[in-house]
Amino acid sequence: MKTSVRTTLALLTLTAAVGFLSSPVFAADTQWQKDHPRREQVNNRIHNQNKRISQEVREGDLSHKQAHQLRANDKAIRAQERSMAKQDGGHITKQDQAALNQELNKNSKAIGR
Repeated sequence: MKTSVRTTLALLTLTAAVGFLSSPVFAADTQWQKDHPRREQVNNRIHNQNKRISQEVREGDLSHKQAHQLRANDKAIRAQERSMAKQDGGHITKQDQAALNQELNKNSKAIGR
């Protein structure tokens, strides 16, 4: 009986440790993400907006035509981000990030209508 309790306790401890270590707090950024935090932030927003567009289409709140236009807007913003980064050795400035976020804000408002 004592072995069973010890085994169960050991498994619970191991499960908790694995869950804790795999949580987002311990999710390791790639080297690129560490070196380009502004680009990562902008690209994460684009990714999240794309997921929101897909969700709105599934729910029937956006037509496929509207979704296509919103994705085209995001694609253009992504192209701008790459162009800006190309001009600054792979990085974007705070001003670039602010300008891109302002454009993403406009597109974001159109998603939630």
